[in-house]
Amino acid sequence: MKLRKAVIPVAGLGTRFLPATKTVPKELLPIVDIPSIQYVVQEAVDAGIEEIIFVTGRGKDGIEDHFDEAPELEQVLAERGQTEMVKMLRRIAEMTEVVSVRQKKPLGLGHAVLCARDLVGDEPFAVMLADDLIDSATPCIRQLLEVFQETHESVIAVMEVPQSEVHQYGVIKGTRLKQGLYQVEATVEKPPAADAPSRMAIIGRYVLRPEIFSILQGLPSGKGGEIQLTDGLSQLVRERKVYGCEFLGDRYDIGDKFGFVRATIAYALKRPDLKDKLLEYLKFTAS
Repeated sequence: MKLRKAVIPVAGLGTRFLPATKTVPKELLPIVDIPSIQYVVQEAVDAGIEEIIFVTGRGKDGIEDHFDEAPELEQVLAERGQTEMVKMLRRIAEMTEVVSVRQKKPLGLGHAVLCARDLVGDEPFAVMLADDLIDSATPCIRQLLEVFQETHESVIAVMEVPQSEVHQYGVIKGTRLKQGLYQVEATVEKPPAADAPSRMAIIGRYVLRPEIFSILQGLPSGKGGEIQLTDGLSQLVRERKVYGCEFLGDRYDIGDKFGFVRATIAYALKRPDLKDKLLEYLKFTAS
């Protein structure tokens, strides 16, 4: 089965970044000068995914617009002789096929995924959370796809986190099959540290079989009165095999202010036009 589509939920209000997100979707906040959502979409494109499905909410139209053509802006830039900027904008518009569906109420990640059911159809698909930026030589979602292509079963990204942080994540109980690969036996949404079955946290990359939709459809509300994807995975584990892929790469939680700052610095240091100036500044401020 070829995986062609990725679902990216972007309906969240972004309240942790107010007032910046009062009128600007948090997914369009830039990491240096590139909107964070563009990095997530680029990861999908680099992995060979052909179609992006945004699950949006009120005020999020700008996200889809970012990946659309902008003829008026291109004309102004062309008249100013800024041809390289025009080429860059066209590359963004040509990255991939983009469609969207509206999540009318904030009923949880599981509900957001369920909103994309008609657009996904009866085929496997990826879920990529925009709050997780993962910098890796092989795109993180590609690493999961390789496991899926070998097993034909659902795969979730996992990473080991400190015991003091497990209550912030969905966590797996699983058996280690080999380096970087687990068979998932259960998933728990944000357990107290004392009750956590492991320190292997679920990170925002998934490759899922379409059976997850019927599970989410009948799922009762979980923590916070929301339909939790982690609860759906817990039921899926009882019906089919699910694997956990301990991905290789650096993960930045840009839904968190400090994580956003870390990502900005890390990505700026990868830029030849900024690296030396930034290093000099960091050394100056640390002295």
